[in-house]
Amino acid sequence: MGMSMNTAGGGRSGRRRKRGLQSEINVTPFVDVMLVLLIVFMITAPLLATGVDVTLPDAKAKALPQSQEDVLSLTILEDGTLYLQEEQVTMEELLPKLRAIVDAGYNERIYVRSDTTVTIGNAAKILATIQAAGFNNAAIVTDPNAS
Repeated sequence: MGMSMNTAGGGRSGRRRKRGLQSEINVTPFVDVMLVLLIVFMITAPLLATGVDVTLPDAKAKALPQSQEDVLSLTILEDGTLYLQEEQVTMEELLPKLRAIVDAGYNERIYVRSDTTVTIGNAAKILATIQAAGFNNAAIVTDPNAS
């Protein structure tokens, strides 16, 4: 009365064994994506190094230790035009854009670059906007080669 159940294979000729999971990883798509990203970054990196030309005020101050690639800069031209990084913004757009940057988690210093002919009233208004946006740390950039 004993019955043997062999489920591991054999027994019936019409059934096949199921194949196990394949544990190999196909890295070809991964390599393709990495090569495309490498090419994109090689093309865009030189474009990010450009800036807006201003005449910085002369002041004898020690250089800031932070590298230039990862800083947030606000530039004020002599006619009052504002640039956040290299993007031109109006005074009305400045506060919402700075708040969005703070809300995104940026908690580093913002660097303010201003032309020498910008009035103190305009600079104070912009610094107040920076503070209202939530920045607790701002620095005014000066010319390190001041005579």
